[in-house]
Amino acid sequence: MRRAVAVLGLWLVAGFLLLPLAGRIGDVTSTDQALVLPHSAETTRELLREREAFPGTDTPVAVVVYARDGGITDADRSTVDADRAVFEAAGHVVGPVTASRDGQALMLAFPVADKEAVKQIKSAVADAPPGLRAAVTGEAGALADLDEIGEGVDTTLFLAAAGIVAVLLLLTYRSPVLWIIPLLSAVAASQFTSAIVYLMGRHLDVTVTADLTTMMTVLVFGAGTDYALLLIARYREELHRHPDRTTAMSVAVRRSFPAILASAATVTIGVLCLLAAQMNDMRSFGPIAATGIIVSLAVMTTLLPALLVLLGRWVFWPFVPRFGTAIAVRRNGWHRVADLVGRRPRALWTVTAAVLVLLGLGVFGLRLGQNTSQMYTSEVGSVVGQQLVERHYSGGATSPAVIVAVASTVDGVVAAAKGVDGVADATSTARSVDGRWVRIAATLTDPPDSGAAMATIDRLRAAVHAVPGADAVVGGQTATLVDVGRASERDNAVVMPLILAVVFVVLVLLLRAVVAPLLLAASVAVSYVAAMGLSGLIFTAIGHPHIVQGMPLYAWLFLVTLGVDYTIFLMTRAREEVVTRGNRDGMLAALTTTGGVITSAGLVLAGTFGVLVVLPFVAAIQMGVIVAVGVLLDTFVVRTLLVPALAIDVGPRLWWPSRHAVRPAAPPPARVTADLAG
Repeated sequence: MRRAVAVLGLWLVAGFLLLPLAGRIGDVTSTDQALVLPHSAETTRELLREREAFPGTDTPVAVVVYARDGGITDADRSTVDADRAVFEAAGHVVGPVTASRDGQALMLAFPVADKEAVKQIKSAVADAPPGLRAAVTGEAGALADLDEIGEGVDTTLFLAAAGIVAVLLLLTYRSPVLWIIPLLSAVAASQFTSAIVYLMGRHLDVTVTADLTTMMTVLVFGAGTDYALLLIARYREELHRHPDRTTAMSVAVRRSFPAILASAATVTIGVLCLLAAQMNDMRSFGPIAATGIIVSLAVMTTLLPALLVLLGRWVFWPFVPRFGTAIAVRRNGWHRVADLVGRRPRALWTVTAAVLVLLGLGVFGLRLGQNTSQMYTSEVGSVVGQQLVERHYSGGATSPAVIVAVASTVDGVVAAAKGVDGVADATSTARSVDGRWVRIAATLTDPPDSGAAMATIDRLRAAVHAVPGADAVVGGQTATLVDVGRASERDNAVVMPLILAVVFVVLVLLLRAVVAPLLLAASVAVSYVAAMGLSGLIFTAIGHPHIVQGMPLYAWLFLVTLGVDYTIFLMTRAREEVVTRGNRDGMLAALTTTGGVITSAGLVLAGTFGVLVVLPFVAAIQMGVIVAVGVLLDTFVVRTLLVPALAIDVGPRLWWPSRHAVRPAAPPPARVTADLAG
């Protein structure tokens, strides 16, 4: 009891020191592209050079477009002139009105650094005359929309995650009190993680973005609650065997900690593989996610046990585990599943694997790459404005490619740019204060987020790089998409195999075998493909088949590292049981013993990631669906049917070169035999 009080006291001190920092994580959250893009990308080099040579020129540009079907009227022109005067009165340096060639649109463009100013611009153009459509787009408009739509997302996500965990825990424990303890522990883990990530962003130069903090919150709630479920299940068992709850908790922690630690280590080492990524935001997610897992492990193996011990057995009411009472052993659904697995294991794992492979075919319905119009679940002003620009002007008019080159080569660079197929025009827009550099805007003929525009960037770069002495670099929105796409392809090819290799090594060390980890790694890969395929069918059905470039890697990271957790829980228990029962009966005993708690953990994790569907971003919804589907497949198909059936079919060789591969099983005790029989 004294130990529990001491542990609680230490956490209270830590909370006093750290929790005030949790609310300041927004202070280190950044949208700076230079911090997100690969350091080696040409876009990054252009952006940094532009900032140094032309201070202020990288300020986002707001593009206000007005359009009327049938042609712009004199009244429309008066409206645009009046708006232009309002914008200038507000301190903006507004360029001339640009008319479209078809006479149906007018456009204004000017830099706007303040998102509040964009809101005022939107308010001004909202009073356009009937029939005249007006919208604010450009980089400033897009950023303002992103900020407005994302406002309050963190709070919504936090409450949704806490709510779904609360409901699932209440259903799991069927107690009006017990569910509160792990939920509060998960909330504490989330807040401690936010505080530490704030310090990492402030002092360790770790890039923190809104997307990363969103995934961090979901990960901490999901993984932390899983650890809590495993610990509490073991604690409940030990309360039947020990009169003193402190002793019961000590035994429960000692017996459940290896599996929890193995799970946490797998996820931690797996996410740290992201340090090998080129995308800087993805690389930063490695230490951020690792911090969340380590904090969750610490909270759920120290603070949670202390709270449970201090509160006593009554928190399990109305199903209070009493010392000396027998643990209810009766045939249930998991015994029937074990019967099914043990009856014809080869046929079962063959059919199960075939079904997963067939589900995986749905991956061909996915489309890699998501343009601006496919980002949101509802219509937004900047997307409407971009569509108006594409209809009446050159598609890239709102987001020209930016070239920074040696000033003395300006004529050659401009000529080279104009000669590129897909470039509508190229003009010099500024010269640096020291006269060394020149800034050139190259307007593309295609929309900035289209495949044609990205192909033009490659041709443009090749042309300006060939100008002698120019030292030209090409950036801008389209160039950013090109560099992000290529870095993501490289990261998928390098980091995904690395994560699988790390998981394999952890399994080898944990199980002290080679064959079992090979089969488990293969099952993880098959499960991932099936999850992506089934999700692809879902996305196609709801009209959102396009996924962002980083989605495959993030999905792989979560499904491999988190999905293998349940197999670790199963196989560590199986390794214990095999010693006395033999391979077949040991595997079936592990399946029936761990079935309930692992299923509860899977449902909680799937539900936690599933809350991402409440967000207004297509990518967030897709991530939630993919991980939820993958975890459910892993929980109810891979871990329940495929792995046990395959393990039984392979036989004792599964544990090679461990002694379990050759050691005869001792006759099981009578109590164990009775447990198996139900």
